[in-house]
Amino acid sequence: MRPIALFLALGALAGCSGAQTPLDPWGIQADRIATLTHVLFWGGAVVFLITMAALALAILAPARMRALMGSQRFLIGMGIVFPATVLTALLGYSLGVSRALTQPMSDAPLRIEIIGRQYWWEVRYPDLGEGAVTANALHLPLGREVELNLTSGDVIHSVWVPNLHGKLDMIPGRVNRQRLRADRLGTLRGQCTEFCGQQHSLMAFDVVVQEPQEFDAWVARQRAPVPEPETEEHRRGMQVFGEAGCGACHAVRGTSWAARIAPDLSRVGSRATLAAGALPNTHGNLAGWIAAPQDIKPGNAMPAYARALEGSDLLALASWLGSLR
Repeated sequence: MRPIALFLALGALAGCSGAQTPLDPWGIQADRIATLTHVLFWGGAVVFLITMAALALAILAPARMRALMGSQRFLIGMGIVFPATVLTALLGYSLGVSRALTQPMSDAPLRIEIIGRQYWWEVRYPDLGEGAVTANALHLPLGREVELNLTSGDVIHSVWVPNLHGKLDMIPGRVNRQRLRADRLGTLRGQCTEFCGQQHSLMAFDVVVQEPQEFDAWVARQRAPVPEPETEEHRRGMQVFGEAGCGACHAVRGTSWAARIAPDLSRVGSRATLAAGALPNTHGNLAGWIAAPQDIKPGNAMPAYARALEGSDLLALASWLGSLR
């Protein structure tokens, strides 16, 4: 039994820190939620201990004390007044925290639009100019309040970045808003938490918190057109992109390809993952994803190109896309 208990304890502790846990808050909203969690947990623990102590006394205490515990006054006090008081206090505290989570911290937050799609995320920065758009990655400036405008392009999704805020649904035809602020540098993980289809569990995204100057430089790169290919392989890769019809679904800034059906690929080489967190972004994984996306993430909308492209063309395409940083 001891190894099992140790394993369970280590599993519980593993959820207390890391890039996806509400118990390691990176902002004021998540801190309030974590505090509420501790208050409810420890409050419930105290009530449980009091209840177990009363049960033990009712069984083991001397007859005089057991008679006292059976009196009408004791039953009303401990059976009605005590739980009603405790639950009312916890309810009032919870409602106060819920209200605080919706209060704005500034009059001019940075607006960020996130559109959930099967099975990826479109992220846009309308306040920062035309072309400030990416996919499957949410970049945030350190210490600045942002307002997430959340909607869906197909079915109901739900976005959750546990270290920053609670989860909120994304509903087609409706915009839900959530304000948050990141106060620590680093990379977190967000996740869809509303079952949305076959690949719901592989619908994640990176949250990158940057210094304001670094964030501004990142936005400038996103808005800039992609550079002209510098090598023959990259030129061939760009040509294959057009010949294969990739531009019918994907956008690449600075070119005639401007579709929004699939993720924007203008700076795909700079992203940490592919296919909404399904794979690390490496040259081999990128080529494999283009060749056989249904083998990696069945049910997604990406067609397979293993038979449509020669091996050299496939590698050239992956090389060119990987160079878009």
